[in-house]
Amino acid sequence: MLMKLINFNPFYLAIFNLLIIFGLGSCLSLSESSNQSTIQPTANQTSQASETQPEEIKQVTMLEGLEHPWAIDWLPNGDILITERPGRLRIIENGKLNPEPIQGVPEVFAVGQGGLLDVSVHPNFEENRYIYLTYASGNRNNNQTRIARAILENNQLQDLEVIFEVSPSKTGGQHFGSRLVWLEDGTFLASIGDGGNPPLTIDGELSRKQAQQLDSYLGKIIRLNDDGSIPDNNPFVDQDNANSAIWSYGHRNIQGLTVNKESGEIWSTEHGSKGGDELNNIKAGGNYGWPEVTHSQEYSGGEISDKRSLPGMVDPLEVWTPAIAPSGLTLYDGDKFSDWKGDLLAGGLVAREVIRIDLNDANEIVGQYPIKFEQRVRDVSQGPDGLIYVLTDDRNGKLIRLEAVNN
Repeated sequence: MLMKLINFNPFYLAIFNLLIIFGLGSCLSLSESSNQSTIQPTANQTSQASETQPEEIKQVTMLEGLEHPWAIDWLPNGDILITERPGRLRIIENGKLNPEPIQGVPEVFAVGQGGLLDVSVHPNFEENRYIYLTYASGNRNNNQTRIARAILENNQLQDLEVIFEVSPSKTGGQHFGSRLVWLEDGTFLASIGDGGNPPLTIDGELSRKQAQQLDSYLGKIIRLNDDGSIPDNNPFVDQDNANSAIWSYGHRNIQGLTVNKESGEIWSTEHGSKGGDELNNIKAGGNYGWPEVTHSQEYSGGEISDKRSLPGMVDPLEVWTPAIAPSGLTLYDGDKFSDWKGDLLAGGLVAREVIRIDLNDANEIVGQYPIKFEQRVRDVSQGPDGLIYVLTDDRNGKLIRLEAVNN
């Protein structure tokens, strides 16, 4: 009924477009509070697998009262860093949340989907004390994703420097991307959103068209050295009119990014528009199609493209319609869940679940098993103890630990 009103009534279409501009996007969903529970996940109805997941999983709420937490990472001593989207960096020390946020966080543009986003600890933190932050910077009429690094010392960020700023700048409060992941060679990848939904434009064209333009960082995954410089073996360093930090392109808004530490394979989950969410295996130089090739639909109705596949563009391994609104992704390589090794765990905001994606040795999906939550799932990550940690996105956001009951 809602879509009929939007499609045929100009007043409702105008209101809907305003909602899109102010960042409500594909993740339009309210959250409820979550309780500790023991669950037995079952196979996704769209999965080809016939067996249900053997693991019995217990959800243990470690912390609540976080305001829209976005990302989690661990210091070498076991302390936990958590970002809150309004602009706070929190630390859990010896199992307890420090009531005082870490000082020295840069000013952020906390509107719509923007704010303080990912946090990542340098692999050599014990030597250099560096942590990395991604965040939205600017205002409604001129904003961009930034990457900064700083030294963490005594609950304070010192010597903070912006090592990368996305260009061109954009308007609105959507599609900042912002997941970081470290590679074995000491470089890191960062996901950058495409600039936002229609009617948002850049230089007279829909912002989303930036994803196919190699002179723009919007709609890309980039690869940088730890100081923000550009590696000399990136796929486009020798190509004229291409930004040399680009690793892959044709992306809408990646908020799940992870790497297989053994094989080096890179995986991402990407928001679609009104369905068409994607799981991709990322290759250097790859074009992942958006918006020329997509399973997504316009929010106002109708197709974005009638193409689902084209030569020279990489097809997704999985497409979720209706949308799960994917955010947070990790590849499990621990020993606490006997059947999960080598599988992906993908968070879903609208779906309010973590989906275990069972992969075989050929990286083919053989089953999908959802673990349900009562709030939107913003991040999912494996801790140094081999357990899984989940952040839920709400004004009363929670940190939840998953444990296997039968281990």
